[in-house]
Amino acid sequence: MLWLVALVCVAIVYLAARFSRFRRWAEPILSVAVAIALLSAFIIWISDRGERKAPAPEPVTTAPAVPATENISLEGITFEQSQPERSFRLRGTVTNNGQTPLEYFRLSVTLEDCPQDACEKIGDDTALVLARVPVGQAKPFETFLTFPSREGESLTAPKWTYQVLEVRGAASR
Repeated sequence: MLWLVALVCVAIVYLAARFSRFRRWAEPILSVAVAIALLSAFIIWISDRGERKAPAPEPVTTAPAVPATENISLEGITFEQSQPERSFRLRGTVTNNGQTPLEYFRLSVTLEDCPQDACEKIGDDTALVLARVPVGQAKPFETFLTFPSREGESLTAPKWTYQVLEVRGAASR
């Protein structure tokens, strides 16, 4: 549509330049055409502003149920020393007793050395364990832990304490 208006304006200017009789009509015709174009643009601008509405708020969706830490049980936890000296491989089985499929959990582990019941804390480590476990099922998992090491010190009676810190589940599909 715009190219048609431009073509008409060019034709009017050409005819005014070419024919002297048309020149006296060209100025009023172009003035009226420009006035109509400006008035149309103003009306479209005003009506467009009126039609704009505030964006509709997004529908509130309920977040998928998150399994609670008490619905996750860990069994058969073993710690195997690895390399370097204070690195350990943790293995076990996680059971999902909740109502939502499990995606992952965070496990906090504390290592203490307790020779003759005098415990000295060695350190803490937290592991993110990816374990996709459907409701009511159990799956084995494995992760690695690293604790601070001091030159010349070795563990004589390691004591392990662990707890599940965070649990994330998946939405039912």
